[in-house]
Amino acid sequence: MSLITDVRLPVVQLVRVSVGHRAAAGGGPALHEASVGFPERTLTAVVGPSGAGKSTLLRCASGLERPDRGKVFRGFRELDAMDDRELTELRGLFVPRRPELLPGLTVYRTVARAARATGRRSRRAAAMDALCQVGLEEAAGRSVDGLSAERRKRVAVAATLVAGPRILFIDEPTDSLDPAGARRVMDVLRALVERAGRTVVMGTSDPQAAARADRTVFLVAGRVAGKLDHPTADEVAAELARRQPTQADAPAP
Repeated sequence: MSLITDVRLPVVQLVRVSVGHRAAAGGGPALHEASVGFPERTLTAVVGPSGAGKSTLLRCASGLERPDRGKVFRGFRELDAMDDRELTELRGLFVPRRPELLPGLTVYRTVARAARATGRRSRRAAAMDALCQVGLEEAAGRSVDGLSAERRKRVAVAATLVAGPRILFIDEPTDSLDPAGARRVMDVLRALVERAGRTVVMGTSDPQAAARADRTVFLVAGRVAGKLDHPTADEVAAELARRQPTQADAPAP
């Protein structure tokens, strides 16, 4: 099977990116000279234990956080050369671990507000199309207040899709979900790649979720430690166990 990176250009690429604030574990920088690209029309899982730097890497890739050193490119364009409009658009494609939805709104109004922020004229069509893509069109009139954690994540994904992005970043998409809910969220992400031709990058410590990816990138103590194409859950779990950080892995502050 051909390597994904051999045939698909990266939509976003990090080149020797370092971020100096302390990780939750290990005591070293959150990222240390991390270089990785995210190929187009591919689901990439950034995998590692808590404190490995997954969230920081996604935040740098989406423009939400500026690295201390290194460069981030979207296509051939460096993020430092982007204007405020371009950066705002890129930052809006990040779905956090626990999405915050404005209370009191319906599912439809939540997504329609995001459509309005993009300046699109046909907000209703854009919002309903996004809800269809995440399988929530029948819940459009429901309040977000009573939604399950899994449905809240799908609403947050829909709110990013109204801009018609090429790439979506999502942090721990299966966190706190039961197996059925986790499968539904991962089904949505796979459909975005396979049916809509989008690029999805997720941070995860869940081997079952990572096994749905086309490629996994392993982080250990802020370093890119390895990659696997078309992994199985057992392969991911074995790699996670093998690559557990040690004191020697932590880069110097």
